[in-house]
Amino acid sequence: MSILIHPTYFPSIAHFVAIANADDLVFEMDDNFLKQTYRNRTYIYAANGKLTLNIPVIHSQKNRQKYRDVKIFNEENWQSLHWKSLLSAYRTSPFFEYYEDELLPLFEMKTDFILDFNLKCFEVITECLQLDINTSKTETYQTDVNDTKDFRFLVNAKKEQPQNFEKYTQVFSNKHGFISNLSILDLLFNEGPNALNYLESQTITPQ
Repeated sequence: MSILIHPTYFPSIAHFVAIANADDLVFEMDDNFLKQTYRNRTYIYAANGKLTLNIPVIHSQKNRQKYRDVKIFNEENWQSLHWKSLLSAYRTSPFFEYYEDELLPLFEMKTDFILDFNLKCFEVITECLQLDINTSKTETYQTDVNDTKDFRFLVNAKKEQPQNFEKYTQVFSNKHGFISNLSILDLLFNEGPNALNYLESQTITPQ
């Protein structure tokens, strides 16, 4: 099965359920950048509940801007803030220290374009998950996807469909209960090497 998705910032578990159950992954590279999507945000489980990590971007004055042309606003010290948030949320999780050294460089290097940064994040996460998948990139915007299953709808953070994924143990679940479909980081830090088995055992349906 081949699937089509948008590259996002530390993708949601729903994204990775689709990816883990696919044979081939096609990244949509020619779409327009839209606000309030997972292109520049992810959700983690912090001490006070669900927390948004948002990458600041530079918006052009034009009405439409290609995703691949959007630059990160690196004048803000967002990487340090995101890393401190992850430390605060997950340093007591079972597997944070196990993956810390692989993830930290992402928060120390400077990248100009949000799309490039998201692809680097994806690369590191697939290594952590030990997930092998064939990837390719579109050259034009895909309107007729034919034999490819279209999961691009998963990029919409505000129009998200509830996912009935199995519960797993989360650091603060005794405070706020189970929160479904957070960033893949939440699953990785809590389940470690079992994360891939978890993803492969879940199902998601394309719209």
